[in-house]
Amino acid sequence: MTAITELSRTTGPTAACKHLAMSRSTYYHRLKPRITAPSLIVRPSPPRTLTAEERQIILDFAHSERFIDASPAEIVYVLIDEGIYIASERSFYRVLADNNEIRERRNLARRPHYEAPELLATAPNQVWTWDITNLKTMVRGVSYKLYDITDMFSRYHPGWMVAERESEALAVELIEQTCLRQGIPKHSLTIHADRGSSMRSGSVAELFSRLEITKSHSRPYCSNDNPFSESAFKTLKYRPDFPERFGPIQEARPICGKLFHWVNYVHRHSGIAMLTPAMVHFGQAQQIINNRDKVLLQYFEQHPGRFLRGKPTAKRLPDAVYINKPKILTCDPLKKIVI
Repeated sequence: MTAITELSRTTGPTAACKHLAMSRSTYYHRLKPRITAPSLIVRPSPPRTLTAEERQIILDFAHSERFIDASPAEIVYVLIDEGIYIASERSFYRVLADNNEIRERRNLARRPHYEAPELLATAPNQVWTWDITNLKTMVRGVSYKLYDITDMFSRYHPGWMVAERESEALAVELIEQTCLRQGIPKHSLTIHADRGSSMRSGSVAELFSRLEITKSHSRPYCSNDNPFSESAFKTLKYRPDFPERFGPIQEARPICGKLFHWVNYVHRHSGIAMLTPAMVHFGQAQQIINNRDKVLLQYFEQHPGRFLRGKPTAKRLPDAVYINKPKILTCDPLKKIVI
């Protein structure tokens, strides 16, 4: 700064700034720098500022038994109706905020914390999920109830039912009959569902206790906790031959029977290596995958140049299927911490 000051005395500020590639505004700013930092400047209080006594009066009114549950707006206008004016509503809020007294004072409902269900299936008949959906009828406002049980590992549907209403007695009958048909041994099955009235009913809980079935429920308002049943309903309802509306229930049941036969024995599911649920559920999957490998290997031997990444192999079944797979945080090569 000393050099440009000396130069400006002989050539003038404009020529000196041009010679040293400095703007004139920078030159004048540095010529008279601020001595006091802005944060240290004591600003005068505006003339309309509330005094300390007035602020204390506002706090006294807000703390009084009369206004302890009242909002600042209510305090202001009650006092105005009584011929008293201290400050505006905004000033009341400002004073209370300066004293950390702006908060919700009512007793609000506090929802309990629900842990996300974590389920694992490595073979059929280990985990079932079940749910109920509506089937529209010809009568507006009237619908049938489609009960469905889905095996989480195989995507097979071992039990389903169409009824005119939702009933815990019907749910108990369906689950019990399905367990008998599948030959489910005790202590081997977990059944997962959402939190509908039938799913949480005492009759269903009693059945689970009697058959020694482990029960599991989704978190409230969280459809992602029951993805297999939700996906199964979407697969059914997006079929081209799925009726927009159903007629008499005697006709609805055969229609649903054909749909479930298609889902179980015809539909190739992308989540199970493009096999049908029946192939996986009844133990035919590995033999079919081995046959696919043979076909692919035979084609590879005829045209090896068409496979740049080596021998092709058929898709494999997943080793495990999860609902809310636990997250693994590895902080040590020899240890795994589940969070």
